[in-house]
Amino acid sequence: MITVEGLTRTYGAFTAVDDVSFVCQPGRVTGFLGPNGAGKTTAMRMMVGLTAPTRGRATIGGHRYADIPNPGRHVGVLLDASAQHAGRTGREVLTIGAKTMGLPASRVDEMLALVSLSDAESKRRLRNYSLGMRQRLGIAHALLGDPEVLILDEPANGLDPAGIRWMRGLLRGYAERGGTVLLSSHLLHEVEQIADELILIGRGKIVAQGDRETLLADAGPASSLVTALDNDALAAALRAQGIQVSASGTGLRVAASPETVGRTALDARVVLTDLRTGQAGLEDLFLELTADTQREGHPAAATQQGASA
Repeated sequence: MITVEGLTRTYGAFTAVDDVSFVCQPGRVTGFLGPNGAGKTTAMRMMVGLTAPTRGRATIGGHRYADIPNPGRHVGVLLDASAQHAGRTGREVLTIGAKTMGLPASRVDEMLALVSLSDAESKRRLRNYSLGMRQRLGIAHALLGDPEVLILDEPANGLDPAGIRWMRGLLRGYAERGGTVLLSSHLLHEVEQIADELILIGRGKIVAQGDRETLLADAGPASSLVTALDNDALAAALRAQGIQVSASGTGLRVAASPETVGRTALDARVVLTDLRTGQAGLEDLFLELTADTQREGHPAAATQQGASA
């Protein structure tokens, strides 16, 4: 379990992380989401003792990271896939880690196989690794000690679509076996596919947290987008139930859930050709809640665009 309480980090007048609190539970993947520069990496660095907090504290299994004996056996960390000696080979990096943690040499081969780095690739120096290969090696190093907790910062960077799918399966399986996963990203679509809990951060502050369903429920009332063979008949049936309906493209926008719309269409014997939620999705919610942190649409960006036009 990861427990973060009032975590704050200031640099002079600038506050990088502002009174952040949350809990990551065993058996669950927690997505830590925010735009670039939102404070995700700084918060994670404080969790593992690389940056001292100005205020607040973070514990893992009830202990500060610095107080955990042989921490690699309990906490797997990947904050920067390139933060290894460029002159070492991938195998050397894992071998040093295994010796430091008191693990058998066979563990190195197990991890290389797990992340699909071949024997030839493991003997190449890191300066010759692609970013995707460095990410795989970083994940292997984080998992080397068979830890109960994983803290991963942007682990999908540099991975191709097949690699991202592999990573999702790996982390989902890890959580299902009882592990605790904290996964940061600015790629909402990738994280929401595996995360049980989502924490949205902007300008160092948590702006929303909860599971996907809770966040979407908070995004606004249910609505649907629907197209039928006879839109007029469907609209009349919906309005007869007191449901608000308006035209939307070639179909209708309805102030009701897709289930309600489907049942109404069935009762009215109207054939539907398309039915989906019209409620704001997580991406819309994310952009709305972090609007003042986005470069696109920021007043300064608009001024700059106007000056260059």
